Amino acid sequence: STAILLLAGANPIEAFGHLLTGAFENPRKLGDVVVALVPLLLCSAGMLVTFAAGLWNIGVEGQMVAGALMATWVALGVRAPTPVMIPLLVVAGLVGGALWGLLAGVLKTHGHVHEIFAGLGLNFVAVALTNYLIFGPWKPPDGATMSGTDPFPEAAWMPTLGDTRASLIPLLLAIVAIVLVYILLRDTRWGLTLKAIGLNGQAARRMGIDNTLHMLAAFAVCGALAGLAGAVQATAVYHRLIPGISGGYGYLSQLVVLLSGLKAAWVPLVVFFFSVISVGSPRLELRMQVDSSLGGVLQASLVLFFLLVNGLGRRLERRRD
Repeated sequence: STAILLLAGANPIEAFGHLLTGAFENPRKLGDVVVALVPLLLCSAGMLVTFAAGLWNIGVEGQMVAGALMATWVALGVRAPTPVMIPLLVVAGLVGGALWGLLAGVLKTHGHVHEIFAGLGLNFVAVALTNYLIFGPWKPPDGATMSGTDPFPEAAWMPTLGDTRASLIPLLLAIVAIVLVYILLRDTRWGLTLKAIGLNGQAARRMGIDNTLHMLAAFAVCGALAGLAGAVQATAVYHRLIPGISGGYGYLSQLVVLLSGLKAAWVPLVVFFFSVISVGSPRLELRMQVDSSLGGVLQASLVLFFLLVNGLGRRLERRRD
Protein backbone atom coordinates (compact mmCIF):
# COMPACT_ATOMS: atom_id res chain seq x y z
CA SER A 1 0.00 0.00 0.00
CA THR A 2 2.84 2.35 0.81
CA ALA A 3 4.49 1.60 -2.55
CA ILE A 4 1.25 2.35 -4.40
CA LEU A 5 0.87 5.67 -2.58
CA LEU A 6 4.47 6.60 -3.40
CA LEU A 7 3.88 5.78 -7.07
CA ALA A 8 0.82 8.02 -6.96
CA GLY A 9 2.98 10.86 -5.64
CA ALA A 10 1.42 10.89 -2.17
CA ASN A 11 3.03 10.94 1.26
CA PRO A 12 1.99 7.52 2.71
CA ILE A 13 1.87 8.67 6.34
CA GLU A 14 -0.21 11.71 5.44
CA ALA A 15 -2.48 9.60 3.21
CA PHE A 16 -3.12 7.00 5.91
CA GLY A 17 -3.87 9.82 8.33
CA HIS A 18 -6.44 11.33 5.97
CA LEU A 19 -8.06 7.92 5.46
CA LEU A 20 -8.60 7.59 9.20
CA THR A 21 -9.65 11.16 9.92
CA GLY A 22 -11.94 11.13 6.89
CA ALA A 23 -13.82 8.19 8.38
CA PHE A 24 -13.90 9.27 12.04
CA GLU A 25 -13.81 13.07 12.05
CA ASN A 26 -17.43 13.46 13.19
CA PRO A 27 -20.52 11.37 14.03
CA ARG A 28 -21.92 11.78 10.52
CA LYS A 29 -18.79 10.23 8.99
CA LEU A 30 -18.87 7.42 11.53
CA GLY A 31 -22.48 6.86 10.52
CA ASP A 32 -21.35 6.61 6.89
CA VAL A 33 -18.91 3.88 7.95
CA VAL A 34 -21.86 1.94 9.41
CA VAL A 35 -23.86 2.57 6.22
CA ALA A 36 -21.04 1.02 4.16
CA LEU A 37 -20.46 -1.76 6.67
CA VAL A 38 -24.00 -3.18 6.74
CA PRO A 39 -24.47 -4.26 3.08
CA LEU A 40 -20.84 -5.35 2.86
CA LEU A 41 -21.20 -7.55 5.95
CA LEU A 42 -24.49 -9.07 4.73
CA CYS A 43 -23.12 -9.86 1.25
CA SER A 44 -19.88 -11.24 2.70
CA ALA A 45 -21.79 -13.48 5.10
CA GLY A 46 -23.77 -14.87 2.17
CA MET A 47 -20.66 -15.41 0.06
CA LEU A 48 -19.09 -17.47 2.84
CA VAL A 49 -21.89 -20.00 2.36
CA THR A 50 -21.43 -20.38 -1.39
CA PHE A 51 -17.64 -20.35 -1.12
CA ALA A 52 -17.90 -23.20 1.41
CA ALA A 53 -19.64 -25.24 -1.31
CA GLY A 54 -16.93 -24.36 -3.83
CA LEU A 55 -19.19 -21.93 -5.71
CA TRP A 56 -18.03 -18.59 -7.10
CA ASN A 57 -21.30 -16.73 -6.72
CA ILE A 58 -20.40 -13.64 -8.76
CA GLY A 59 -24.13 -12.89 -8.98
CA VAL A 60 -24.30 -11.38 -5.49
CA GLU A 61 -24.57 -7.93 -7.05
CA GLY A 62 -27.69 -8.93 -8.98
CA GLN A 63 -29.16 -10.69 -5.95
CA MET A 64 -28.73 -7.49 -3.99
CA VAL A 65 -30.57 -5.56 -6.69
CA ALA A 66 -33.35 -8.16 -6.72
CA GLY A 67 -33.87 -7.67 -2.99
CA ALA A 68 -34.09 -3.92 -3.51
CA LEU A 69 -36.65 -4.41 -6.29
CA MET A 70 -38.85 -6.63 -4.13
CA ALA A 71 -38.61 -4.19 -1.19
CA THR A 72 -39.53 -1.32 -3.53
CA TRP A 73 -42.55 -3.23 -4.78
CA VAL A 74 -43.75 -3.64 -1.18
CA ALA A 75 -42.92 -0.05 -0.18
CA LEU A 76 -44.83 1.42 -3.13
CA GLY A 77 -47.74 -1.00 -3.07
CA VAL A 78 -48.49 -1.62 0.60
CA ARG A 79 -49.86 0.86 3.09
CA ALA A 80 -49.14 -0.12 6.68
CA PRO A 81 -47.69 1.43 9.86
CA THR A 82 -43.94 1.28 10.42
CA PRO A 83 -43.99 -1.67 12.90
CA VAL A 84 -45.69 -3.77 10.20
CA MET A 85 -43.92 -2.30 7.18
CA ILE A 86 -40.33 -2.82 8.36
CA PRO A 87 -40.69 -6.62 8.83
CA LEU A 88 -42.47 -6.83 5.46
CA LEU A 89 -39.58 -5.02 3.77
CA VAL A 90 -37.04 -7.30 5.44
CA VAL A 91 -38.91 -10.40 4.28
CA ALA A 92 -39.32 -8.93 0.80
CA GLY A 93 -35.58 -8.36 0.50
CA LEU A 94 -34.82 -11.88 1.70
CA VAL A 95 -37.29 -13.44 -0.73
CA GLY A 96 -36.24 -11.35 -3.73
CA GLY A 97 -32.56 -12.13 -3.25
CA ALA A 98 -33.20 -15.82 -2.57
CA LEU A 99 -35.24 -16.23 -5.76
CA TRP A 100 -32.55 -14.50 -7.84
CA GLY A 101 -29.90 -16.66 -6.21
CA LEU A 102 -31.92 -19.80 -6.93
CA LEU A 103 -32.13 -18.76 -10.57
CA ALA A 104 -28.33 -18.72 -10.77
CA GLY A 105 -28.30 -22.06 -8.96
CA VAL A 106 -30.74 -23.64 -11.40
CA LEU A 107 -28.64 -22.44 -14.33
CA LYS A 108 -25.62 -24.04 -12.64
CA THR A 109 -27.16 -27.36 -11.59
CA HIS A 110 -29.67 -27.98 -14.40
CA GLY A 111 -28.48 -25.79 -17.26
CA HIS A 112 -24.77 -26.63 -16.84
CA VAL A 113 -23.89 -22.93 -16.96
CA HIS A 114 -20.90 -22.09 -14.80
CA GLU A 115 -21.95 -19.95 -11.84
CA ILE A 116 -19.51 -17.18 -12.82
CA PHE A 117 -21.15 -16.67 -16.21
CA ALA A 118 -24.66 -17.23 -14.87
CA GLY A 119 -24.09 -14.73 -12.06
CA LEU A 120 -22.55 -12.07 -14.27
CA GLY A 121 -25.32 -12.42 -16.83
CA LEU A 122 -28.02 -12.13 -14.19
CA ASN A 123 -26.30 -9.05 -12.75
CA PHE A 124 -26.83 -7.25 -16.06
CA VAL A 125 -30.42 -8.47 -16.22
CA ALA A 126 -31.10 -7.13 -12.71
CA VAL A 127 -29.62 -3.73 -13.57
CA ALA A 128 -31.60 -3.56 -16.83
CA LEU A 129 -34.80 -4.50 -15.00
CA THR A 130 -34.15 -1.77 -12.44
CA ASN A 131 -33.73 0.87 -15.14
CA TYR A 132 -36.87 -0.33 -16.93
CA LEU A 133 -38.96 -0.05 -13.75
CA ILE A 134 -37.55 3.36 -12.80
CA PHE A 135 -38.15 4.80 -16.26
CA GLY A 136 -41.34 2.82 -16.81
CA PRO A 137 -43.97 1.53 -14.35
CA TRP A 138 -42.42 3.17 -11.27
CA LYS A 139 -41.47 6.52 -12.77
CA PRO A 140 -42.54 9.63 -10.81
CA PRO A 141 -45.61 11.53 -12.06
CA ASP A 142 -43.46 14.49 -13.17
CA GLY A 143 -41.18 12.28 -15.27
CA ALA A 144 -38.42 9.72 -14.82
CA THR A 145 -34.89 10.81 -13.90
CA MET A 146 -31.66 9.15 -12.81
CA SER A 147 -32.52 10.11 -9.23
CA GLY A 148 -34.87 7.13 -9.14
CA THR A 149 -38.43 6.61 -8.01
CA ASP A 150 -40.44 8.91 -5.82
CA PRO A 151 -39.44 8.68 -2.13
CA PHE A 152 -41.09 5.82 -0.27
CA PRO A 153 -43.79 6.58 2.29
CA GLU A 154 -42.15 7.46 5.61
CA ALA A 155 -43.58 4.29 7.14
CA ALA A 156 -41.15 2.39 4.89
CA TRP A 157 -38.12 4.35 6.10
CA MET A 158 -35.95 2.51 8.58
CA PRO A 159 -35.25 4.86 11.52
CA THR A 160 -31.79 6.44 11.60
CA LEU A 161 -29.45 7.28 14.49
CA GLY A 162 -29.42 11.00 15.23
CA ASP A 163 -28.59 13.16 12.21
CA THR A 164 -26.59 10.36 10.53
CA ARG A 165 -27.65 8.02 7.72
CA ALA A 166 -26.95 4.96 9.88
CA SER A 167 -29.81 2.78 11.10
CA LEU A 168 -29.69 0.43 14.07
CA ILE A 169 -32.04 -2.20 12.62
CA PRO A 170 -29.89 -3.06 9.57
CA LEU A 171 -26.75 -3.11 11.73
CA LEU A 172 -28.33 -5.62 14.11
CA LEU A 173 -29.54 -7.73 11.18
CA ALA A 174 -26.03 -7.78 9.69
CA ILE A 175 -24.46 -8.81 13.01
CA VAL A 176 -27.01 -11.58 13.47
CA ALA A 177 -26.38 -12.77 9.90
CA ILE A 178 -22.60 -13.14 10.28
CA VAL A 179 -22.99 -14.85 13.67
CA LEU A 180 -25.50 -17.34 12.27
CA VAL A 181 -23.28 -18.07 9.24
CA TYR A 182 -20.30 -18.58 11.57
CA ILE A 183 -22.28 -21.10 13.64
CA LEU A 184 -23.79 -22.70 10.54
CA LEU A 185 -20.46 -23.39 8.89
CA ARG A 186 -18.62 -24.43 12.05
CA ASP A 187 -21.14 -26.38 14.14
CA THR A 188 -23.84 -27.86 11.90
CA ARG A 189 -24.08 -30.93 9.72
CA TRP A 190 -25.19 -28.79 6.78
CA GLY A 191 -22.08 -26.64 7.09
CA LEU A 192 -19.91 -29.77 7.09
CA THR A 193 -21.80 -31.06 4.05
CA LEU A 194 -21.19 -27.82 2.14
CA LYS A 195 -17.48 -28.05 2.90
CA ALA A 196 -17.42 -31.66 1.72
CA ILE A 197 -19.02 -30.63 -1.57
CA GLY A 198 -16.57 -27.76 -1.92
CA LEU A 199 -13.53 -29.94 -1.28
CA ASN A 200 -14.56 -32.85 -3.49
CA GLY A 201 -18.02 -32.85 -5.03
CA GLN A 202 -17.58 -36.27 -6.66
CA ALA A 203 -16.57 -37.92 -3.39
CA ALA A 204 -19.49 -36.22 -1.60
CA ARG A 205 -21.89 -37.59 -4.23
CA ARG A 206 -20.53 -41.10 -3.74
CA MET A 207 -21.21 -40.76 -0.01
CA GLY A 208 -24.89 -40.22 -0.81
CA ILE A 209 -24.98 -36.42 -0.56
CA ASP A 210 -27.41 -34.64 -2.87
CA ASN A 211 -25.01 -32.05 -4.27
CA THR A 212 -27.67 -30.34 -6.37
CA LEU A 213 -30.02 -29.76 -3.45
CA HIS A 214 -27.31 -28.41 -1.18
CA MET A 215 -25.86 -26.12 -3.84
CA LEU A 216 -29.30 -24.68 -4.55
CA ALA A 217 -29.77 -24.10 -0.83
CA ALA A 218 -26.38 -22.35 -0.65
CA PHE A 219 -27.35 -20.08 -3.55
CA ALA A 220 -30.67 -19.30 -1.86
CA VAL A 221 -29.09 -18.44 1.50
CA CYS A 222 -26.45 -16.25 -0.11
CA GLY A 223 -29.04 -14.58 -2.31
CA ALA A 224 -31.34 -13.95 0.67
CA LEU A 225 -28.62 -12.13 2.63
CA ALA A 226 -27.59 -10.13 -0.43
CA GLY A 227 -31.24 -9.30 -1.10
CA LEU A 228 -31.58 -8.07 2.47
CA ALA A 229 -28.60 -5.79 1.82
CA GLY A 230 -30.39 -4.40 -1.23
CA ALA A 231 -33.57 -3.82 0.75
CA VAL A 232 -31.56 -1.96 3.38
CA GLN A 233 -29.99 0.27 0.73
CA ALA A 234 -33.41 1.17 -0.65
CA THR A 235 -35.28 1.67 2.62
CA ALA A 236 -32.66 2.81 5.14
CA VAL A 237 -30.17 4.77 3.00
CA TYR A 238 -31.83 6.20 -0.11
CA HIS A 239 -35.54 5.83 0.80
CA ARG A 240 -36.20 5.12 -2.87
CA LEU A 241 -35.01 2.89 -5.70
CA ILE A 242 -32.11 4.37 -7.66
CA PRO A 243 -30.28 2.94 -10.70
CA GLY A 244 -27.04 2.16 -8.81
CA ILE A 245 -28.74 0.82 -5.70
CA SER A 246 -26.14 -1.93 -5.10
CA GLY A 247 -23.21 0.49 -4.91
CA GLY A 248 -20.78 -2.26 -5.96
CA TYR A 249 -20.96 -3.92 -2.55
CA GLY A 250 -21.68 -7.30 -4.12
CA TYR A 251 -18.37 -7.26 -5.96
CA LEU A 252 -16.47 -5.77 -3.03
CA SER A 253 -17.72 -8.52 -0.72
CA GLN A 254 -15.78 -11.06 -2.80
CA LEU A 255 -12.57 -9.22 -1.94
CA VAL A 256 -13.59 -9.20 1.73
CA VAL A 257 -14.15 -12.95 1.81
CA LEU A 258 -10.90 -13.69 -0.02
CA LEU A 259 -8.89 -11.41 2.27
CA SER A 260 -10.47 -13.07 5.32
CA GLY A 261 -9.23 -16.46 4.11
CA LEU A 262 -12.85 -17.70 3.90
CA LYS A 263 -13.04 -17.50 7.71
CA ALA A 264 -16.21 -15.99 9.13
CA ALA A 265 -14.47 -14.82 12.30
CA TRP A 266 -12.22 -12.48 10.30
CA VAL A 267 -14.93 -11.07 8.02
CA PRO A 268 -16.24 -8.34 10.40
CA LEU A 269 -12.73 -6.96 10.89
CA VAL A 270 -12.01 -6.89 7.14
CA VAL A 271 -15.43 -5.37 6.45
CA PHE A 272 -14.78 -2.62 8.99
CA PHE A 273 -11.36 -1.94 7.44
CA PHE A 274 -12.81 -1.76 3.92
CA SER A 275 -15.65 0.49 5.11
CA VAL A 276 -13.18 2.91 6.66
CA ILE A 277 -11.20 3.07 3.40
CA SER A 278 -14.38 3.61 1.36
CA VAL A 279 -15.54 6.50 3.54
CA GLY A 280 -12.11 8.04 4.14
CA SER A 281 -10.70 7.85 0.61
CA PRO A 282 -12.59 10.93 -0.79
CA ARG A 283 -10.56 13.01 1.67
CA LEU A 284 -7.42 12.07 -0.31
CA GLU A 285 -8.76 13.99 -3.28
CA LEU A 286 -9.84 16.98 -1.19
CA ARG A 287 -6.66 17.36 0.84
CA MET A 288 -3.91 15.80 -1.32
CA GLN A 289 -5.27 16.09 -4.89
CA VAL A 290 -5.03 12.29 -5.19
CA ASP A 291 -7.88 10.54 -6.98
CA SER A 292 -10.30 9.04 -4.46
CA SER A 293 -10.38 5.81 -6.50
CA LEU A 294 -6.99 5.07 -4.93
CA GLY A 295 -8.94 3.64 -1.99
CA GLY A 296 -10.32 0.89 -4.24
CA VAL A 297 -6.84 0.27 -5.63
CA LEU A 298 -5.53 -0.22 -2.09
CA GLN A 299 -8.32 -2.65 -1.26
CA ALA A 300 -7.75 -4.76 -4.36
CA SER A 301 -3.97 -4.68 -3.91
CA LEU A 302 -4.25 -6.00 -0.37
CA VAL A 303 -6.30 -8.94 -1.58
CA LEU A 304 -3.94 -9.60 -4.48
CA PHE A 305 -0.84 -9.64 -2.30
CA PHE A 306 -2.60 -11.77 0.33
CA LEU A 307 -3.43 -14.37 -2.31
CA LEU A 308 0.09 -14.25 -3.75
CA VAL A 309 1.76 -14.71 -0.36
CA ASN A 310 -0.72 -17.44 0.58
CA GLY A 311 -0.07 -19.27 -2.69
CA LEU A 312 3.71 -19.00 -2.33
CA GLY A 313 3.45 -20.28 1.24
CA ARG A 314 1.54 -23.35 0.11
CA ARG A 315 4.03 -24.03 -2.68
CA LEU A 316 6.94 -23.89 -0.22
CA GLU A 317 5.12 -26.30 2.11
CA ARG A 318 4.67 -28.77 -0.73
CA ARG A 319 8.36 -28.61 -1.59
CA ARG A 320 9.28 -29.28 2.03
CA ASP A 321 6.98 -32.30 2.11
